Amino acid sequence: MDAAGFPFAAGGAEAIAAPGRQGVTHDELRAQADRIGRQLRGAGVGASDSVAIVLPNGPAMASAFVCMAPWCATAPLNPAYKANEFDFYLADLGARALVVEDGSKSPAVDVAEARGLPVLRLLEGGPAGAVRLADVPEGAARPRPAEATALILHTSGTTARPKMVPLSLANLAVSAGNIAATLRLRPEDRCLNVMPLFHIHGLMASVLASLRAGASVVCAPGFDALRFFGWLRDERPTWYSAVPTMHQAILGRAKRNADIANASGLRFIRSSSAALPTQVMANLESVFDAPVIEAYAMTEAAHQMCSNPLPPAVRKPGSVGPAAGPEVAIMAADGRLLAAGEEGEIAIRGQNVTAGYLNNPQANADAFCRGWLRTGDQGLMDADGYVRVTGRKKEIINRGGEKVAPLEVDEALLGHPAVEQACAFALPHAKLGEEVAAAVVLAEGATVSERELRAFVADRLAAYKAPRRILFADAIPKGATGKIQRVGLAARLGLAP
Repeated sequence: MDAAGFPFAAGGAEAIAAPGRQGVTHDELRAQADRIGRQLRGAGVGASDSVAIVLPNGPAMASAFVCMAPWCATAPLNPAYKANEFDFYLADLGARALVVEDGSKSPAVDVAEARGLPVLRLLEGGPAGAVRLADVPEGAARPRPAEATALILHTSGTTARPKMVPLSLANLAVSAGNIAATLRLRPEDRCLNVMPLFHIHGLMASVLASLRAGASVVCAPGFDALRFFGWLRDERPTWYSAVPTMHQAILGRAKRNADIANASGLRFIRSSSAALPTQVMANLESVFDAPVIEAYAMTEAAHQMCSNPLPPAVRKPGSVGPAAGPEVAIMAADGRLLAAGEEGEIAIRGQNVTAGYLNNPQANADAFCRGWLRTGDQGLMDADGYVRVTGRKKEIINRGGEKVAPLEVDEALLGHPAVEQACAFALPHAKLGEEVAAAVVLAEGATVSERELRAFVADRLAAYKAPRRILFADAIPKGATGKIQRVGLAARLGLAP
């Protein structure tokens, strides 16, 4: 652990790299972090200030986050945002400065300048991940305490104004250690990161957990199913982590890349940030001959909360495994902790969990109960401590008083050999309030009618759970991080006003 409280490892082994490029070592990364800390102070950024980062995916973004977070509150933003979105987030953060790549034409630059914020330009040169701030003098920088904020991320804001989640140096360091321990990461491990680095999944699971273990991470420019197998062949990673929709896209290209998949040598595959259908898990394991580890995570927990363990320990498909860092419990609406097998809201507490939302006392009052954070997810825990997530509370379909978990409908649809992806969602209904609908993407070359699919599902689910409308689509709309956004999907698909 570095003196600044961040999970830096030591040594001359590669730390952050990129496809086709040699990367910086762990020792170089430590020295670079110290230099950038002094540059931030020279630019007038104080220990309690927040700095927005707008950089494309890749080694420079990973390195900038790792090197800045010990010294200020970093706030990575999606580079695809429009000017009005940057204006909202910069204002909400109370950002002290903006960091962009040298020569950036991002609308964030104009917004920051209009707000009178300094725009710091990041230069990358030499090995992948070797970065510095352009034309900024160095000042004096002292290590911050463990409780200092290192990262601020906004929640998705699907149904309400986004909430700001502050994560401390200690939250990040503990979570990185939890993930590294769960995956038994070793210095010789090499992660291929395909997740966006403005999201907690890529920052924590791929980057910080790897660095905590003294291992390396190869930062791709973003997820691309067409290039994935080339990266797998050339970079020889031992693992990768992704959301289920990415895994499904990879499987869609697997047949034509069978030789690369067979020779990949992956030690394991990790899935997180959304429920992984059991059929997708089985297909991944068959294609890559590697165990798939499903984890359960959220921003407020600095990512990981539960995880299935690696073999030979027991993995339970359909579950997200036992607690893997924080304490995990199932809570009733009145705050009581429930017994094994009883369904309720999943709650967590621990050293990796945020102390509370920023500037939002109502959200804190709603989310925290006697030291536990309510996750907003419904689930249950079995006698062995394995957790099964049954649905997101706000995504549960209320069909005339009968509650339907979309994940259960997804699983039934994915059991049909013609279906590659499925997403159940609520469709407004004049009398019932909501009706069950679903969007599906068919496997390449497959055909099936809506009537046949409805009959298939009707044989597997109670009548009230079976979708009354199935829409065939080329792709299911997703958020910026690759997760399906069920809330409001009916309107986005043109099925509701």
